Amino acid sequence: MEEKYKEEIEKLKEYGQEEILETIKKFGSEEQEKIFKQIKSIDLKEIQELYNNKNEQENDEESKIEPINVIDKNKLNEKEKEEFEKIGLDAIKQGKYAVITMAGGQGTRLGHNGPKGTYEFDIENHKSIFEVLCDKFKDAYKQYGVYVHWYIMTSEDNNDETISFFESHNYFNYPKDKIRFFIQGKLPMLDINGKLIIDENKNIKQASNGHGGLFSILSENGILDEMKQNGIEWFYTGAVDNVLGKLIDPLLVGVAINKNVLAVGKSLIKSCPEEKVGVFVKKNGKPSVVEYIEISKEMSEELNEDGELKYGEGHILCNLFNVKVIDILSEEKLPYHAEFKKTNYIDKNGNIIKVEKPNAYKFEAFLFDAFERLDDMVVLRVVREEEFAPIKNAEGVDSPESARKLYNDYYNKNKC
Repeated sequence: MEEKYKEEIEKLKEYGQEEILETIKKFGSEEQEKIFKQIKSIDLKEIQELYNNKNEQENDEESKIEPINVIDKNKLNEKEKEEFEKIGLDAIKQGKYAVITMAGGQGTRLGHNGPKGTYEFDIENHKSIFEVLCDKFKDAYKQYGVYVHWYIMTSEDNNDETISFFESHNYFNYPKDKIRFFIQGKLPMLDINGKLIIDENKNIKQASNGHGGLFSILSENGILDEMKQNGIEWFYTGAVDNVLGKLIDPLLVGVAINKNVLAVGKSLIKSCPEEKVGVFVKKNGKPSVVEYIEISKEMSEELNEDGELKYGEGHILCNLFNVKVIDILSEEKLPYHAEFKKTNYIDKNGNIIKVEKPNAYKFEAFLFDAFERLDDMVVLRVVREEEFAPIKNAEGVDSPESARKLYNDYYNKNKC
């Protein structure tokens, strides 16, 4: 092993990660080869810096947080709506618009064995979440006469299964060349001492680098270039599990173009001051999203002159970006945030250790940190019952049952 993988071993020693060599000595040659292949692709300098800086947090006591201006979709008059929609529709019809669906998760919490997007949401018609979303693209074609490009961000864990699912369902009769899959980035998890971890499957333990990693992936794997070649200027991002998400929204695009901004984020007014959701604000003069714990109880309950929550614009991960944003972010990466999680591992004696408490750091970038890199953006307030029905839990709030009710109520109400 020493001679065959000399370069990789030196790399481990350089960054104080040689401890895992003791563990993998007991592995077979193929398993060792897999580990060293992973080591070759990992930026050990980067993860060392992430570990060293894991406790560095911005001092929000020194940050100036103010309410952010919003456009309330339901308060627009007919003339304004028509103007925005006409501008947006022109861009969509010219092929300048694409959709990115973040679909890297599994359906484990729903009791589903497979990618979350393959979960059967519409029981009556036997439609998966993916098919329900695809119906929106087909409806847009019927309305606007254009096939919108659909980019689907998977994970290493579910990419092959996701593609096979689409193939077995004939891409839900949507043009195959308009659907493109790409894999989300990953970063190694580190133990409490900053060391690499070997997981139960004899791999270096890695985890998703967060939805904020989307921008670098688009740039690094050629999708940004592909978008530009296809004339795409705008892309919408949303999570796979929001079955009410308005994926192709001319008004949203029209607002961005009319207001001359590079990003628009959709918001919902918080249901109550205590709702645990990040909110749109102005932070040191820049658009931002802050977590609910960053706002004091007094601020969270404060009302504006209209009697609404002053800091109540909940971020729902439904955002529109101009492709220029990716170029801006290529100059400076989004920050990574450390989370303390639990993960099982193999110790140096070859034993699988099952843990009950958090024991490792996971590093994630958040998509909304991109807002602070922009001079300005627009927040478009929408109605929860019209655009937000997430599926997160097996039962109760944000469950398949609650999402089905919201979905059916909306579409039954809006039937021609």
